[in-house]
Amino acid sequence: MIRHIIKTQVFTREFLNEIFNLSREMRRSVTNGQVDKVLSDKLIATLFYEESTRTRLSFEAAANRLGASILSSANARQFSSVSKGETLEDTILTLSGYVDCIILRYHKEGGAARAAHVSKVSIINGGDGKGQHPTQSLLDLFTIEDELGQIDGLSVALVGDLQHGRTVHSLAYLLGKFDKIKLYLISPKNLSMPNHIIQYLERHNIQFVEMEDFSNISEFDVLYQTRIQKERFDSLELYENSKGKLIVTRDIVNKMKNDSIILHPLPRIDEIRYGVDDNHRAKYFIQAENGVYVRMALLKMLLS
Repeated sequence: MIRHIIKTQVFTREFLNEIFNLSREMRRSVTNGQVDKVLSDKLIATLFYEESTRTRLSFEAAANRLGASILSSANARQFSSVSKGETLEDTILTLSGYVDCIILRYHKEGGAARAAHVSKVSIINGGDGKGQHPTQSLLDLFTIEDELGQIDGLSVALVGDLQHGRTVHSLAYLLGKFDKIKLYLISPKNLSMPNHIIQYLERHNIQFVEMEDFSNISEFDVLYQTRIQKERFDSLELYENSKGKLIVTRDIVNKMKNDSIILHPLPRIDEIRYGVDDNHRAKYFIQAENGVYVRMALLKMLLS
C-alpha cells in the first residue's frame, strides 16, 4: 500500500484501475446522496504555500463528503510561522502530530519529498513548484478513460508551458505506463518538455514528437491545454515573449476528431477562447468536478 503520494512514477496500472473504479463508486454515492462517512474519525490538513482554487477546495470537499474534519492554511507562506523563518521540516513535524494526513502545496520543487521524509502521517503532494502534481494527473487520466473508454492507443497532445508545467510532467509520466500511446509535445521552443521526461519517454518506448503549432490537430484524441505560467518566469520580458501563442479557438477545435476531447487543468487565461466552452469536445469543467471523486477515492484508500 502506498503511504505517501509524491510522484506519479509510483503508480502501477493495477493501482490506477483500483482508484478509477473507486472514483466511479464515489461519484455514484455523491449523485445518489448515499456517501459513507468512512473518515468521520479523521482530521486532514491542507497546507498550501501557493495559491489554489480547485486542488485545495476539491480536497476539502472530498474530505468533508467522507466525514473528515479539515484544518486549512490557504496562504502558509504569509499566515504561518514560515513568515518567521520556520523550516518546512519543522512545520511538518509539528503538524503531523495534530492530524492524520497532510495535503501539501509547496512553492519549490521537492517540497513534498522533504515533507514525507520527516512526517509521521501521509503526505499528499498538491503541487510542488515546477515539479509534479500527481493527484491532478490521476483525475486527468480518469477523465480521459471515462470519456473515451480507454487509454491504450490514444494520441495525446500536451500543449503550452511544458518546461514549468507540473501537470503535464505528471501526466506524461502516467501516460508512459500505457501501450501504443503517441504524444504530441507542443510548446514555444523556450518552454519545451524537460530532458528528464524526454529520457523517460524514450526508455519506455513512447512515441512522441515535439512541435510548435497545431498542424497535426486532426490526429489528436486528447488536447490537453495549459496556460503560460507567469509566476514561473525569471523576468516579465521572457513571459511577454512567450504568452499569447497556441490559442485554442473554434476554428482550431473544428479541425479535431468529432469524438476527441479538450482538457485543461485550469485556471485558464486566454489559451482557450470562451467560445469553445459550448463545444461537445470541451470537458475541462467535468474534469474539475472529477477531481472531487478521485480525491475522495484517494483519501479513502489512504486513510480508511
